[in-house]
Amino acid sequence: MMIEMTYATYIVISIAMTIWVARTLSKNGQVFLVDSFDGNENLAESVNHLLVVGFYLLNIGYILLALKTYKQIDTLRVSIEFLSEQVGLVLLVLGALHIINVIVIAKWRHRAVSNKSLREAVELINE
Repeated sequence: MMIEMTYATYIVISIAMTIWVARTLSKNGQVFLVDSFDGNENLAESVNHLLVVGFYLLNIGYILLALKTYKQIDTLRVSIEFLSEQVGLVLLVLGALHIINVIVIAKWRHRAVSNKSLREAVELINE
């Protein structure tokens, strides 16, 4: 019975953290995406939603794959150790995915700013 309670606790904690991180990143990243897409709010909102869906799929998939253990979980101590190890891995995956998202979005923004500067330069030349 201890293993089932440990698994249930792991799933609840991990999925709750994933939801909290996804919502935080989505809310705070919206402004950055709008800027990256030259003020196009519809495109930014759409990309933001796609990033959140991908974030959920990757994280929840990892959480479920990492659920299995061959350890004998028969004491509270072993249960806490298992939970800390598994939740720690989930946090590392969440952090890595966040960094990857920021890098990709920063590249989009850099490209958008470069294209905008190029368009402005062409407009100046054509005047």
